[in-house]
Amino acid sequence: MRFLPSGAGSRRPLRRPAAVTRWALLVTVFLTALPSGTAQADSPKKSLVKTGKLAVTSCPEPPIIDRGIPRTREYLAAAVKCLNTSWSAHFARAGLRFRTPTVRFYEEPERRVCGVRWPVNAAAFYCTEKATLVFPLTGHWIEDRTDLYPLKVAAHEYGHHLQSLTGIRDDYEARVRSDRTRQAELGRRYELQADCLSGVFLGSVRGSLPRTGQDWEALSEAIRASGDEGDHRTHGSGASRVRWFERGYRAVSPAACDTWTAAPSRVS
Repeated sequence: MRFLPSGAGSRRPLRRPAAVTRWALLVTVFLTALPSGTAQADSPKKSLVKTGKLAVTSCPEPPIIDRGIPRTREYLAAAVKCLNTSWSAHFARAGLRFRTPTVRFYEEPERRVCGVRWPVNAAAFYCTEKATLVFPLTGHWIEDRTDLYPLKVAAHEYGHHLQSLTGIRDDYEARVRSDRTRQAELGRRYELQADCLSGVFLGSVRGSLPRTGQDWEALSEAIRASGDEGDHRTHGSGASRVRWFERGYRAVSPAACDTWTAAPSRVS
């Protein structure tokens, strides 16, 4: 089985809260179900969730639009710089090996990237085999936005990089290969863990962001609107996505992000 890039964009438009337009979100892998609330001996490695809290740091957030000029590349480059600083220091304290991801920016989607076809309607995504974050600089996920959603998306895709570094991705893929009847729920566990890790990062830098309580409420609404609908369940329901993001945001620790032993109802 060939696995697609992590975090490829979903084909459904987002129902925007207040000042948010319709947009397509992240889609990615194929997943499966664990028995309710029971830890599994073959669950993905937990080294990442035993590393303590992410240190509180500063992350200057530049404007996406400056005097009418789009600055999406600068915005995302600044976000990745913050992510590299926070997570590299965290891995060093935990005694884990770390390497920064490659980052590629595109003005428009291309036919192929990282050796695979560009996912249909993709926002940002992560190419596992190339350890590469791919950011299109256009599209509703980032153009003309003034909310925190682009930063959350960048942190989510970076979460997939962390999963690869710690062996979680390898273990996840091995489980999918061994039991393809359980792919859907496993995939949601994988994606919801990345949501949670994005919350850990945003929680660690929240004091440095010039944002109001309304901004954080708008982000929760945007995450909720990005949830799965209908029978195509890849990332989790809106409620599940908000729940796991907020777990990470409040705890500021990867320990909050063990989606692998959560009851199926918590990763719906």
